[in-house]
Amino acid sequence: MDTSWDNLPVKLLAPVKRTIQDFGFQSMTPVQAACIPLLLSHKDVAAEAVTGSGKTLAFLIPIIQILKQREDPLKKHDIGALIVSPTRELATQIHEVLQGFLKYCPQITSMLTVGGSFAGDDLQTFKSRGAHILVSTPGRLEDLLARNTFEGPSLAAGVKALEILILDEADRLLDLGFFSTLNTIFAYLPKQRRTGLFSATQTSDVISLIRAGLRNPLQVKVKEKDATGDDRTPLSLHNYYMVCEEEKKFDILVKLLQDRESKKTMLFLPTCACVEYFTIVLKELLKNIQFLSLHGKMKEKRFKVFDKFRALKSGVLLCTDVMCRGVDIPSVDWVIQYDPPSTASAFVHRCGRTARSGNEGSAIVLLRPCETDYVEFIELNQKVTLNPLDSPTDVPELLKKLRKLQLQDRSVMDKANRAFVSFIQSYAKHECNVILNVKSLSLGRTASSFGLLKLPKMPELKGVNVTDFVPVKMNYNTIAYKDKQKEKSRQQKLSIYRETGQWPGMKPYTPKPEPWSQKKDKMEKKKKRHEKKLKRGHQFTQEDLDDLEEDFRMVKKLKRGKVKTKDFDKHFGCDVDDETQEDDEGDASRNK
Repeated sequence: MDTSWDNLPVKLLAPVKRTIQDFGFQSMTPVQAACIPLLLSHKDVAAEAVTGSGKTLAFLIPIIQILKQREDPLKKHDIGALIVSPTRELATQIHEVLQGFLKYCPQITSMLTVGGSFAGDDLQTFKSRGAHILVSTPGRLEDLLARNTFEGPSLAAGVKALEILILDEADRLLDLGFFSTLNTIFAYLPKQRRTGLFSATQTSDVISLIRAGLRNPLQVKVKEKDATGDDRTPLSLHNYYMVCEEEKKFDILVKLLQDRESKKTMLFLPTCACVEYFTIVLKELLKNIQFLSLHGKMKEKRFKVFDKFRALKSGVLLCTDVMCRGVDIPSVDWVIQYDPPSTASAFVHRCGRTARSGNEGSAIVLLRPCETDYVEFIELNQKVTLNPLDSPTDVPELLKKLRKLQLQDRSVMDKANRAFVSFIQSYAKHECNVILNVKSLSLGRTASSFGLLKLPKMPELKGVNVTDFVPVKMNYNTIAYKDKQKEKSRQQKLSIYRETGQWPGMKPYTPKPEPWSQKKDKMEKKKKRHEKKLKRGHQFTQEDLDDLEEDFRMVKKLKRGKVKTKDFDKHFGCDVDDETQEDDEGDASRNK
């Protein structure tokens, strides 16, 4: 098949050709060759193609052609094209690529509107400049469409002139729960329009969206020639897995990064807290490598970090799944998944950050010995084959160094504890919980891989005798913050706590008075129920469920600071020693 741009059945306009030349694209990708003619011939298109296949140009080129060739030019506040994207980063990236086309089409205006900025500012920008092409995230777009102002033009009026709607990364839009939002948006749009839906996978939810938003669409599925079963990843992507002992996992990660010092790497971690902690310790351990971090709780800083990493020739970006979809970062050599993602589909999209546009790339997932069945699961569920990679030799021993960093700064200790707790909580919610079951984890060895000084208090450790973790025996209150102001505040609060037994800012919990006879009756009934339960083989009654609900309420009270740690421990029958009562901000801040 001839994939030259001149071979298209429609003639490209001169400004479009000039932009393609500027980008340096000598030929079309299969998804571009299939979708551009269809969209330009007034067809609705639902396209499925592997990540990194050039979907952005497949809809931007038709948009420019359609708007340039209109018989009646768009008015200032007419919106001729609407592009809906799931995340800020992807929307920003699409808008940047769009500017390359608009450089030669100055009469066409555009606007980017995403969360994180004031909606009122976006409305003012639209009123003053207009936006023939609008790139937006779904939540912000729904908000702006609902703002029908009496003064000046509104977006709801502007979209009445819509020629084409693009839903990019449609499967991700639905994963994030935007189905009802998209239906609300559809209600504002004219029915006589062209619609393009682009996704890496077409799930049942995507098919439902196609039925709701597209009229008799032509479905396009682009598969690479000579593909060998990996339908959802490009041929130039090499997928690996490595089995790591739990306590050695972080040590192996450091060795992998050392060996790829000159490479550009994306390191995916399960939670925001893990990203923050691992960024601090990796910067201290590997000072020759530039580390950047990005996660969903970051606001405006996300864009700066994203742009900085795109410009780097080598370095490591630590991130969560906020970066797993759609974003195009040039020349990523390696993708390292420290843990399997919470969903199987996210696995493919993480891998797809490398080997884009025909370039070579590699991806590896680190698995514990209890997780090896995940390889077969991914092959069956996502049709992706993972090849084994041997664990590196001469792996450094880093437990002492990790603990030393925490002893030097209490904030590092706090971040280590939060990272471990958040990891366990995210692991417990894993989609593939038959294989990746929190009960199969060695919590002690996992805690050692995080370099913890001691095990934090958490429900998953209640009643568990952890013998494979050796804590540091010391008075943890002696660990100070490097930040002098923060340490001064801690000392003041610690002094008040020692005097009153109540951490400042936490409301004291006063239990309701209850006659001793009632307490005794409750204890007797609970004991009898327990004995019956053992005889029944642990079948739960309504009374058992009531007890569980009461325990759950106590956990919620602890999190909200409405009950002291010692009262919480007493409720669950745990011993309370003096050191636990005096262990200050670590537990108190978590209670908040």
